[in-house]
Amino acid sequence: EQAGLGYALPIAASAWPSGPADDEVFEYIAARILDEVRQGCDAVLLDLHGAMVTQSLDDAEGELLHRIRAVARRVPIGVALDMHCNLSPAMAELATVIAGYQTYPHVDIYETGVRVARPIIAMLKGSVTPTMRSGYKPMLPHVMRQSSMDSPNREIQARAREMEQEGALSASLFVGFPHADVPFAGVSAVVVTDNDLGLAARWCDELLEMAWESRAQWVYEPEPLELSIARAAAIRTAEGPVVLLDHYDNCSSGGTMDTMAVLGAVLDAGLQDVAAFAIYDPAAVEAMAAAGVGAEVTLALGGKLPMPALHLAGQPRVVSGRVERLVDGTYRNRGPMGRGELVDMGRTAVLDTGFVQIVVISKQVEPNDLACFDAVGIDPAQKRYVMLKSRVHWRAGLGSLAGAVVECAGVGVCTSDYRQLCFQRLGREVYPLQGR
Repeated sequence: EQAGLGYALPIAASAWPSGPADDEVFEYIAARILDEVRQGCDAVLLDLHGAMVTQSLDDAEGELLHRIRAVARRVPIGVALDMHCNLSPAMAELATVIAGYQTYPHVDIYETGVRVARPIIAMLKGSVTPTMRSGYKPMLPHVMRQSSMDSPNREIQARAREMEQEGALSASLFVGFPHADVPFAGVSAVVVTDNDLGLAARWCDELLEMAWESRAQWVYEPEPLELSIARAAAIRTAEGPVVLLDHYDNCSSGGTMDTMAVLGAVLDAGLQDVAAFAIYDPAAVEAMAAAGVGAEVTLALGGKLPMPALHLAGQPRVVSGRVERLVDGTYRNRGPMGRGELVDMGRTAVLDTGFVQIVVISKQVEPNDLACFDAVGIDPAQKRYVMLKSRVHWRAGLGSLAGAVVECAGVGVCTSDYRQLCFQRLGREVYPLQGR
């Protein structure tokens, strides 16, 4: 509307990653979009993730673009993509303009939409001719090394922004989503220029070479959990809480959020003044609600969900404590990630063991905002330790609180130990998986 254009929004849908999406979900979403396109439009703008896999499709976004092209062959298509996009040849071939997030944690979602829309609108007005070049490098950056707040991604994303200041219509380096076992998973880049294919190619190659030359920095080696907990217990000078990252069980990467390995290690070590966010266990929440605030309870907490990708069953942990609080579990993000977004973690309880306040939720939510603690009446800044089931996004709203960070290798399907994963379709030639 600000550009003087009308628009239609046929559907908005999202879900945490896990196993392949049901085909019927994709068909429903695609049908709504295609029905709108068939009614006639000047352009299509899509806000996609870029790593959607269904029961039948390795490349759901590419298939969507194929279908749009089949009913509107010449319509300009602008696609905003997550930095964790696994860019397929079809996506690069069929889109007119592509732009990806330049931040991880993802705090530029709105800005990325603008970076896609502006060239498309300018194209409709006849003032630019978007020309796009894409490429790929055979490397699989580890998620724990992908943050744009750290090297090497920090410098690469800064260079992409410089390219846009120097005339690129968009410049994007995608780190990929390594837990999707598809042939095109990994690092890719896209640069769009105004009718200058040579410049787009040079800039695209430059971003890819920056990633490849720094490939050793993208490798991550997990530390044994017992060593991590011992290090955390020995920290005495942190200004702010020691953040214990349960990075094997993050729902934004497909984790169940109900594994108990890290929390169990915290309890076994006798760490005190701890807040833990969060354990997904709707049945435990209902049991605490039935007991009531103030009641002493003993629960088999977590471990309800199987992990077939790792050939593991869940392992609950018996925990005793007092039901400290019950809330409805809704809150609005403060930001900078998803500022103003309404989040629903379902009915939520706080179980106090005397040493650890455990937030138990009924819907998976990654902790990336102070509001998630506000909702349960906990001030994480006043805690000695804060355990989070997160990998990188926690740094958006909670990173400034941390006096120290200890990464804890627990159990979960978003394991940070790639030796636990069976890459069948990616290929052994992808760095650093050679020889596996």
